[in-house]
Amino acid sequence: MGSGAAPKLFISDTSLCFPLFLLMSVCIWSCFHGVQCQSHLPLPKHEVVALRRIFQKLGQKWNFSADPCTVIIRVKSTSDNNVESNVTCGACNRRYCHVTMFAMRSLNLTGSLPDEFASLKHLQVIALTRNYLNGTIPAAWASLPLTKLSLMGNRISGRIPEELGNMTTVVELVLQDNLLEGPIPPSLGKLINLKIFHLSGNNFSGELPKALGNLKNLTELRIDGNPLSGQIPSFIGNWKMLKQLDMEGTSLEGPFPSSFSELEALNVLMVSSLKGGNGEFPPLHNSRQLKTLVLRNLSISGVLPDYLGNMANLELLDLSFNNLTGQIPGSFSNLSNLGNMFLTNNKLTGEIPKWIFTRGQHYDLSYNNFNGSDAPKDYCQIGYVNLVSSYSSTDSNTIASCLRRNNPCPVKPKHHNLFINCGGASLTIGEDEYEGDENIGGASDYHSYDEKWAYSSTGRFVHNVDNEPFIATNLSVLNMLNPELYMTARLSPASLKYYGLCLQNGNYTVKLHFAEIMITADEAYYNVGRRFFDVSIQGEKVLSDFNIAKEANGTGKAIVKTFDAQVSENTLEIHFQWTGQGTSFIPHKSVYGPLISAISVTPNFKPDTDESKLSTGAILGIVAAGCVVIALISTFIWFHQRRKDTENKGAHVDLQGLELQTGYLTLSQIRAATGNFNPENKIGEGGFGPVYKGVLSDGTVIAVKQLSAKSRQGNREFINEIGMISALQHPNLVKLFGCCVERNQLLLIYEYMENNSLANALFVGFLQVLRITSSNWIGKPGVEFALA
Repeated sequence: MGSGAAPKLFISDTSLCFPLFLLMSVCIWSCFHGVQCQSHLPLPKHEVVALRRIFQKLGQKWNFSADPCTVIIRVKSTSDNNVESNVTCGACNRRYCHVTMFAMRSLNLTGSLPDEFASLKHLQVIALTRNYLNGTIPAAWASLPLTKLSLMGNRISGRIPEELGNMTTVVELVLQDNLLEGPIPPSLGKLINLKIFHLSGNNFSGELPKALGNLKNLTELRIDGNPLSGQIPSFIGNWKMLKQLDMEGTSLEGPFPSSFSELEALNVLMVSSLKGGNGEFPPLHNSRQLKTLVLRNLSISGVLPDYLGNMANLELLDLSFNNLTGQIPGSFSNLSNLGNMFLTNNKLTGEIPKWIFTRGQHYDLSYNNFNGSDAPKDYCQIGYVNLVSSYSSTDSNTIASCLRRNNPCPVKPKHHNLFINCGGASLTIGEDEYEGDENIGGASDYHSYDEKWAYSSTGRFVHNVDNEPFIATNLSVLNMLNPELYMTARLSPASLKYYGLCLQNGNYTVKLHFAEIMITADEAYYNVGRRFFDVSIQGEKVLSDFNIAKEANGTGKAIVKTFDAQVSENTLEIHFQWTGQGTSFIPHKSVYGPLISAISVTPNFKPDTDESKLSTGAILGIVAAGCVVIALISTFIWFHQRRKDTENKGAHVDLQGLELQTGYLTLSQIRAATGNFNPENKIGEGGFGPVYKGVLSDGTVIAVKQLSAKSRQGNREFINEIGMISALQHPNLVKLFGCCVERNQLLLIYEYMENNSLANALFVGFLQVLRITSSNWIGKPGVEFALA
């Protein structure tokens, strides 16, 4: 070392390196955090006064006994990361520090926006998102060196001040989900450093000013949900750094300008419900970085561009409700990251590629014209692939009805009413039994309930893909009639269809039950959200831009809309569709789209129901009971006949073997002749029974001898008399016309003789004949003589 050389420090012990490095790091960190290094420095008095007034206007308390910058308050909720209370000081010099950031998020602050922020000359950030602030944006804020102004989710009204165009330092301007209106000021075209520009969910009107073409650093633009008009401007091509463009639910008109091909940095493009246009697909062949592409309800025709299959980063593709034709390009099989594809309501043809069924992703191909030759036999939902009415060009009965157009009924229509508790369990309201609808659902979901009704849900909540509910649940007390019917509701981010299946044709009353249960009635940012959607029945729009809360005069209140619907092909279709209107981030992401609590459908005609006849069970019961009755009657008749046969058996047995020469009369003939054995027709009485006079139907006068069958002696006399008299013929012997043996009656029918008794006539005649023919009868076996 020379005498004139400067001394140098050498560290030979390497163990000292790490502690020295830590010490240097602490010093450097301290210098970059002036607030902490100089936290003892006070705020200027005028800033303390301004803060005091600001907190008073916002209804917040602050401890001003100490300097605000010496007691920095940063509070973040552990349950909700959106909650923040943060006043940060910086820009310190030797005497003072200054307020550089004021962030109060999700605290439900009330009052109007304070003008006093303009007194904080070093303020760079104002973040008042998700509160309940009203009033207008103060023009005085334009003097501030703001880099971020976020007022999302409040009740701020009026117009954007022209003066805000002077805030050339601003990088992020978020005015989304408020009540701002009027045209967008052209002066905002001077915000040359602006990157994030969110205007969604307001009432901005008019055309997009040409001056916005100067925002060449723009990376995000959200203008959805505003009634902006005019042509899609060609200056959009100037935004070459643009990564996200949301234009859903505006009144802008197509076609897409050719300058869209300049948007090579695009990651997200969402457009829906444009007016007019030439039906051509936008020129996106250079946008190879796209992850989300939504072109819904734009009347786009033609075939699917093959170049979409080269967008390797594509995760969500929604081209639903257009007029696309042709086949699904083979290049789409290269989209390995495509987790969601919605092609519903187009005119696609050909065969459905096999890879669609093997990916296990949410793909919706419903309402197309695919080739029926490869149609699945029994299913309309294969995994997460929705196929309802996807083969609607065919009328073949070999294809499942749910795959065909209009869900035709495969059997005889038998249903005539429908009650659904959307998103909830089965319950009974009065005499109506609402069926449960508790299926969790999904982005491409078709669910059928006993072939009586079904629903089809299409779409994904784009900004909240990991935590999306398809069933909304009420968490507060509902003061309304039948609140249990409104505790749940089915939710959809784009399209929801309910079907009444196998309904009898005729006119029906359709009642749609609504209640806004996701946006509360409190004076909080939860009440700032606005929901709009359309409703169609049988393809006819019956509600346009329907706002549940507005129609019901508040949130948490029921409203029932009633319509007539004509069913002519046994299927009823009720379609709920979101077109991009309203807010989409309040009270949180995914609170938008159709919300339906219950559906009831009743006939306006006398249905042909099984209830007016007899149910199958009742018919079976009656048949069984009838069989029992028939068996009992048959048994009774059998026993009765057997008894009758038993009673008559004696007479018939003794008559066997006799060669009788007489006729036979029925009991009914004899009763008719004798007036049913009328006592006035009685002409005598013998030892074995009475004798009656009678007249047969041919006028023959007869005498009827009635013998008792209760004794064997009467039976014997009856047999002897028939055997003897029927064999004898003599002019002096009374004639025997016949006999009758029925039930317990033993009857002999003789010719009638006047002026004498039958007994005497029989006795005299019998003696005369006996003398002549006795030799022929004596000893004849089987004959016994008994004189009357």
